[in-house]
Amino acid sequence: MKYMMLVKLNRNSKDGMNYEGGMPPDSKLGGAMEKLVEKLTKSGAMVETGGLLPMANGAQIRARGGQLIVTDGPFIESKEVTGGYAILRAKSKKEAIKMGEDFMKLHLDILGPSYEGELEIRQMFDPADLEGEAKKG
Repeated sequence: MKYMMLVKLNRNSKDGMNYEGGMPPDSKLGGAMEKLVEKLTKSGAMVETGGLLPMANGAQIRARGGQLIVTDGPFIESKEVTGGYAILRAKSKKEAIKMGEDFMKLHLDILGPSYEGELEIRQMFDPADLEGEAKKG
């Protein structure tokens, strides 16, 4: 099964992270993340990962009242910033959650208790899962 992890950061936190997206400014954290990604890639669990560039480089498109509204970044009203993502292969939701916990623990261990963030884990539609179910049935 494939899962997407979305890393959400609190813009108002005082822990020194770059909440506009991009690579973490802390070189110790960056090095530790590289090691974790390498480990997950070698195991076959990591499909893809990436950090997002600052919100100022992006745009937001909303549908409201039958109209499309396009807003260039940054998005001032946002309290949360999606800082990055990872697509993982896991045998179960429990395994995907364990990988997410390892990722967040890494941040707490290096940045300390002032770090505030959230990791959303969502199972992705994967045609390979359907093929596996058809072979079982």
